[in-house]
Amino acid sequence: MGLLKSPGECGCHIAVGEAQSFGNAMSFGGPSLGFLAATDKMKRAIPGRLVGETVDVDGRRAYVLTLATREQHIRREKATSNICTNQSLCALAATIYLSLHGRQGLRQLAELNGRRLARLRLGLQSVEGLETAFDAPVFNEMAIRCTDKSMPEVLAGFRDASLLAGHPLSEQPGVEDCFLTAVTEIHTAEDVDRWLAVAREVAS
Repeated sequence: MGLLKSPGECGCHIAVGEAQSFGNAMSFGGPSLGFLAATDKMKRAIPGRLVGETVDVDGRRAYVLTLATREQHIRREKATSNICTNQSLCALAATIYLSLHGRQGLRQLAELNGRRLARLRLGLQSVEGLETAFDAPVFNEMAIRCTDKSMPEVLAGFRDASLLAGHPLSEQPGVEDCFLTAVTEIHTAEDVDRWLAVAREVAS
């Protein structure tokens, strides 16, 4: 989203996504952090609470709860909006992370993700035994096909070199010989070059 038009600019009324990568650790699979955004017209149809910005009696910026779904107080344990009430710590970590990166940080992170994967994709052209599975545009992850050795054998070779090459796609039809790999801002150019060096040793 840091590089593309926003969902609102594309005509979407509601957008949902995953924000775990913003300052939240994987933590063996959770808790993670989802986000939901809606147009002003849809705001009364979504679960959770809305916080608005105002000023206090001294003119200082303040935040107040401006809209809370009534079912939270009436239906209590049956209220669908209760799913949102225990994400505060994850949301706080994401807020701090994005604040530290500044106004242009999200775009810079997206550009860095794209450049890192472009480096891997370009380097993959010289690796015998591996190829990109699709020619479609990618962002920070792509499917890689094993052409010489079996996919489990290739991934085992990476593990022997203390690298996690990617996630096997063996259960997905049409890509049984592929694995999914991702490159993000936490990976340096040297990390990508090491990945490619190990790939040349284990894939052919």
